[in-house]
Amino acid sequence: MNRTIRTTALSVALTGLVLGLSACTEEKAVDTVDKVVDQTYEVTYEVTGKDVDSIEFNGGGGKAMNPKTATVKKPALPWKKTVTLRGIMPSSVMPVSTDSTVSCKILHKGKVIAEEKGESLINAGGCVAESPIGE
Repeated sequence: MNRTIRTTALSVALTGLVLGLSACTEEKAVDTVDKVVDQTYEVTYEVTGKDVDSIEFNGGGGKAMNPKTATVKKPALPWKKTVTLRGIMPSSVMPVSTDSTVSCKILHKGKVIAEEKGESLINAGGCVAESPIGE
């Protein structure tokens, strides 16, 4: 019940902020919401397969609509990285490879929240997951 009340309160607060800021630019509204929802969360990125040239991922930092990304060149596979993200910032990981066996996962608290492989990984632009804050 505590979680339901917290989620409802957070949703109402965010909705009020967004509606109240309708005269502001989208970027200012997102910045304001991001400051209010200042909780952090951890995700673990996993990439498997072979012949991966690089992996680009949201490494934390930056703003929700303009996250700071990091790149690993010629990573040893399987590759795994845990990062701390903030607020409504989405998690994302994109392996660059010509091999169709490459896959990526994003885990939060041990649960897979995004997973792509092969052609679907290319079509989706990697693995991307919404922030679990407020769920």
